[in-house]
Amino acid sequence: MAHASNTRHHTAVAIGPDRTTSTVGQVSATHPVKPVSTSRTTEANDTKSTDPKSTNTKPANTKPTCTDANTDADTGIHTEPTHTTDQAHPQNPEQTAPSRAHSNTGNLTHGPLIPTMLRFSIPYLITCFLQSCYELADLLIVGRFNGADSVSAVSTGSQMTHLVTVTIVGLTTGVTMTISHAIGAKRMDKAQRQIGQSIRLFALVAIIATIILAICADPLLRLLATPPEAFSQAHDYVTICFLGTPFIVAYNVISAIFRGFGDSRHPMYFVALAGLLNVGLDLAFIGGAHMQAAGAALATVISQAFSVMAALIYLKFANTGVRVRKADLAYDWAGTRQILTIGTPIALQELFIQVSFIVITAIANGRGLEISASVGIVEKIISFLFLAPSAMLSTVSVVTGQNAGARQHSRSKTALRYGITMCVVYGAIMCIASQIWGADIVRIFSPDDETVVRYGAQYLSSYSFDCILAGVHFCFSGFFSAYGKSMYTFAHNIASVLLVRIPGAYAASLLWPDNLFPMGCAAPLGSLLSILICSALYYLRFSKRHPAAIQTE
Repeated sequence: MAHASNTRHHTAVAIGPDRTTSTVGQVSATHPVKPVSTSRTTEANDTKSTDPKSTNTKPANTKPTCTDANTDADTGIHTEPTHTTDQAHPQNPEQTAPSRAHSNTGNLTHGPLIPTMLRFSIPYLITCFLQSCYELADLLIVGRFNGADSVSAVSTGSQMTHLVTVTIVGLTTGVTMTISHAIGAKRMDKAQRQIGQSIRLFALVAIIATIILAICADPLLRLLATPPEAFSQAHDYVTICFLGTPFIVAYNVISAIFRGFGDSRHPMYFVALAGLLNVGLDLAFIGGAHMQAAGAALATVISQAFSVMAALIYLKFANTGVRVRKADLAYDWAGTRQILTIGTPIALQELFIQVSFIVITAIANGRGLEISASVGIVEKIISFLFLAPSAMLSTVSVVTGQNAGARQHSRSKTALRYGITMCVVYGAIMCIASQIWGADIVRIFSPDDETVVRYGAQYLSSYSFDCILAGVHFCFSGFFSAYGKSMYTFAHNIASVLLVRIPGAYAASLLWPDNLFPMGCAAPLGSLLSILICSALYYLRFSKRHPAAIQTE
């Protein structure tokens, strides 16, 4: 994922946000290092008190000193020793001690919490919005220059590629969390090692995924009951997109690394550039070259490759203060296991959730054309409304991850409370707007069919309550993932889907065949179950009476 520059001693890759890095001067072995204050303002229970006598300094050529591993008195969370010098390892020049440079690279462990969270979440929200917009651009441009067969092909194919993308994004959550822990603990050596393991792991994932998806393209299209008229173009679309899977994987790994460092701005820049290129290529391939659905797929893959190249060029020339060495690329099962332990449950969760959406769509399709169209429109509206809670999920997970690594567990809990509060306020505003202007919003997508508008307004009226509730369990999911408990997020989401959402939607379709309001209630009721499960897990595992332990190396 990063550009390697070969030197006589080792291979290094620059990784991290764009900050100016200070240079530590050479210190004579006969002169001690001046004491450096390492105190910071935290809650009383966040760190144990230290003996002033233990702050004596050592000569610069000694091994890095570190504080003893501690268990937080409030939460019982075990943390790793924190290095406090910047000198190289005396026996191994390649093994550099953690650098203070990262203290300025998206450090989320100090400062006012709400502004800190907003600075991270807003660029992430814009990134998600831009991605959604240029995905819609494919459909709009294909529909402008081609017939219904091309539109159906792109719609079906994009559904499959979206399924792949969200699964990969879920898996890369493990990268973000392990790096954020290391940054919070001031363990730059561990962050570098996790980046190296990410490169090894996801290179293998990209190869395996590309082969499997390319082979399974036609069976998957048949499983989705692709219309015969659109099958050929859908095959071309998904085949090209699946062959571009390595670029999807590479971009999401790079973005995960940036987020682990607390930087959500640069992924936004890369997506913005890729989106503009994608629209231009769509017009050239579809409108100019008349390539139909294949042109949309080719434009998407090229734009993704461009975003990866832009990120790699930035990482090569930016002064980031982080260097990934050959030693970091060596196989390390402990680091790889940490990534998989956190990322795999979230990837499976995202996969199952997307499958549940397909099942609910199938239930709606069986109720007639107008209801099918209404549900499709509202699902698209909800997907945009949920961008903000999704951004807050990522924000809570990264802020909590860094503060967990820094042993500031009270700050982590405060981030969770602030995230929930912001999501509830936002969700309430969106819900009220949907109650007042629901029909007008649906009419934008279907101005000539009042039946679709009526059904859509019913469905949006009840579904919009999920804007309030979903943000709550989203924030809990981010908090749990940051503490390595992603199985909790998997459990409550799967329980919600299997026990409420799908059964509720199916039961509503049988009991109220002419009204979509009851079917829309399935989503908020499912979220309510998730909130109850999350609240119980939080009390049992993270309260003062029942502390939880985070797994670290």
